[in-house]
Amino acid sequence: MDLEGIEAFFTRGLSPLISTIIISAIIALSLPLFLHFYLYRSRTTTTVPSFLLLGPSGAGKTSLLTLLDRGNPTPTHTSQTPSTITCALPPTHRAASARFRSSHDPTSNAPQRFHLTDTPGHGKLRHFSLDALAQLPTALKGLIFVIDSAALAAPSAGAAAGGDVGGVGAAAAVAGGEGRGGGGGGASTSSSLTEAAEYLHDVLLVLQRRHTSAKTSRGPAALPVLIAANKVDLFTALPASLVKVALEREITRVRETRGKGLLDSGVDMGGEGQSEEEERDWLGGGEGDFRLEMMEECDVFVKVVSGCVLGTEGEKEDVEEWWEWIAENM
Repeated sequence: MDLEGIEAFFTRGLSPLISTIIISAIIALSLPLFLHFYLYRSRTTTTVPSFLLLGPSGAGKTSLLTLLDRGNPTPTHTSQTPSTITCALPPTHRAASARFRSSHDPTSNAPQRFHLTDTPGHGKLRHFSLDALAQLPTALKGLIFVIDSAALAAPSAGAAAGGDVGGVGAAAAVAGGEGRGGGGGGASTSSSLTEAAEYLHDVLLVLQRRHTSAKTSRGPAALPVLIAANKVDLFTALPASLVKVALEREITRVRETRGKGLLDSGVDMGGEGQSEEEERDWLGGGEGDFRLEMMEECDVFVKVVSGCVLGTEGEKEDVEEWWEWIAENM
């Protein structure tokens, strides 16, 4: 095409002809629709979000897995290996990633699915969960740490012999010990509380190391943690506020015990060069009692929410707040 042809083409395109007006109107109307279809709808599901179930053995992780999958909990046995299923959010909840989608968008009516991985809670099998945390896939949106809130209040053998029996006495002991320091208080600690605190300590420490060992100033993406206080329907169960206090106080004891072990090891090895390693193995920042809010400095946001997977005496299960947390982090 010569210069005269090009000049004639542009002259015709800018002239007020009916054909030019029709073509311009078609382009103006179809271009936004094309961009919406290509950039908006075609990228609705790039990766399926996933969540990791953690917690001591017997806390109700597998029962929660079947409840979220089938709508009803089923009889379970102690898990020996990890298992992953695909769940869908109930219609009453909406994923945060789809919050700004139009209700007329066809993709908003599609089931909002996520992967849920259950890990064994036995002490000898927890390497499965810790290995999964070390890898930390990009699709992982949060951790669900399930604990038995009724077992946390159960007294040890010495406390039971002394008459401290039942959730009321244990709850009073926890409430009375708040603010007295990690090592204070004469209340006996249940073995279930110690086990849960040690496991949670290890999980949070892995997440803290993930943040402190980042090679860039930006750091890894924030990772929320839900402490699902299960079996709240039982009389001996602690409420979420006291579960938080009990875990923080027991983690303080665990941290001090392990910190003392590191110091003793450092003395035996000469002490020099051990400060950096000790700092990496010290959960939370600074001295004093441990608080779950300390983990926010590592972009780990911990929330304690009560619920129950198995209803008792005609009561139904109550996991609505857990569903809400999952939806908020999808």
